[in-house]
Amino acid sequence: MDRNEVRIAFEILLEEIEAVANGVNDAGARAFQKGDYEEARKAIELGTRLAEFRAKVKALLGEWANLSVAPVTRTAPKKRKRTLQKLQRGVRTPEDAFRRPILEALAELGGKGTVDEVLRLVEEKMKDVLNPYDWKPLPSDPKMIRWRNTAQWCRNAMAREGFLKPDSPRGIWEISERGREVLRKGEV
Repeated sequence: MDRNEVRIAFEILLEEIEAVANGVNDAGARAFQKGDYEEARKAIELGTRLAEFRAKVKALLGEWANLSVAPVTRTAPKKRKRTLQKLQRGVRTPEDAFRRPILEALAELGGKGTVDEVLRLVEEKMKDVLNPYDWKPLPSDPKMIRWRNTAQWCRNAMAREGFLKPDSPRGIWEISERGREVLRKGEV
């Protein structure tokens, strides 16, 4: 397996984790709507653990990128069956590219907004950045468009870092004072 294949494997793993997290989020929302708060709490705990696990995988990907590994020569190529389409390196808009547009959208909405309101504004702001690949559905969840999924993961990271309020009601994104400050200073 060459360096690029390992990176691709990490990317596929990250996408699968995202799909599982989306399923957990949906299950938690359904439980909350039904008034099953114990089940909703379990979903929140699992979602938090998934986000932490995803952060560890992302850190490993970064660690892999910094390793100097000589190419390995194989005597016979291994045959393997792929169920998901192989990710091409660098075709997906990176998560960090969504930071400023998310903060700007929230500021324009008066500090908070629904996921759909925020993502509508983010889409407008990023229309020249998003590429055709970003508009494709995730292989693991055909209902989820890739860029929207990436933006939602960016939101989770920004909440952990204190740029967005982590305790906003489900489906509402809200900028924090720290988020306003970095946006005002242009540090994002």
